[in-house]
Amino acid sequence: MQFGAVLQCDAPSARTVQLAKLAEAYGFSHVWTFDSHILWQEPYVLYSRILNETKRITVGPMVTNPATRDWAVTASTYATLNEAYGNRTICGIGRGDSAVRVGGGEPTTLRTLRDSIHVIRELANSRPVECDGRTLQLPWSTGSTLDVWVAAYGPKALALTGEIADGFILQLADLDIAEWMIGTVKKAAAAAGRDPDAVKICVAAPMYIGTDYQHMRDQCRWFGGMVGNHIADIVARYGTNGDVPQALTDYIAGRQGYDYNQHGRAGNTHADFVTDEIVDRFCILGTPEEHLSKLRRLAELGVDQFAGYLQHDNKEETMRVYGDIIIPQLTPAITATKVSR
Repeated sequence: MQFGAVLQCDAPSARTVQLAKLAEAYGFSHVWTFDSHILWQEPYVLYSRILNETKRITVGPMVTNPATRDWAVTASTYATLNEAYGNRTICGIGRGDSAVRVGGGEPTTLRTLRDSIHVIRELANSRPVECDGRTLQLPWSTGSTLDVWVAAYGPKALALTGEIADGFILQLADLDIAEWMIGTVKKAAAAAGRDPDAVKICVAAPMYIGTDYQHMRDQCRWFGGMVGNHIADIVARYGTNGDVPQALTDYIAGRQGYDYNQHGRAGNTHADFVTDEIVDRFCILGTPEEHLSKLRRLAELGVDQFAGYLQHDNKEETMRVYGDIIIPQLTPAITATKVSR
């Protein structure tokens, strides 16, 4: 299993870069960031600094969207970073959440998402692509490679992921829900004539090492509120008739709106409806042994990467324990590639 660290692009930028360098030193393979241009600093600027100050870490957004950035500009950015630092970028993408909603917009359609993935991936892989009746290509780009991983929850989005994505990002660590969603993606891949195992699986959720469970839950309760935004959209579209697991829809019954200015923040006042049980199911909290137990069960479900959100007050210690205890046990070869710290 690979491991990623998920950061917010909070000011000062030097802090984000330092956390990324620590992630590499502790054996993480990926550094992901939020991509929400109003709420946080510009991630692609920070990626250039991170790549310049690291040796092997892969960087990318969790997640970008087709609405707030021109697709060709996005592809050109990846290809430029790859030319400058080697092929060390990855694109996580979805329909859009905080980046569009904070300005009053709405997520894109799945058709738009599908089209944007095709354009971004072809251009960022140094290939020509048809777009709006024109053939586009980056004439200076040779040898750039970019995987596109799709964040999805609903049945149609999961099907799209299985059909076209290089990877699937599932933003919660509930074992039962993960089993259903991973199975849905792999079935869609097989139905599209693809090798289901060719779709990489990434589970992303808050990780917190500690023993004060109430404090850890309160620090990570925001995540249930964030997930609730997506689930509310799904329930509005599909209802509660069984297309989506009941375990995923029941918990938003008490949801009463959301303030995107508190998005991804510990203490988010719009996450009060998220129960302790949901926090425990959606996140990975507790001792190293408890983390290892849940991660091993996720690996049995076919998870290739766990990406841990670090939007809490114990970032460095959590990464240290992962680097010293958890990553070496689940990725033994990582001990040979750690950066000196």
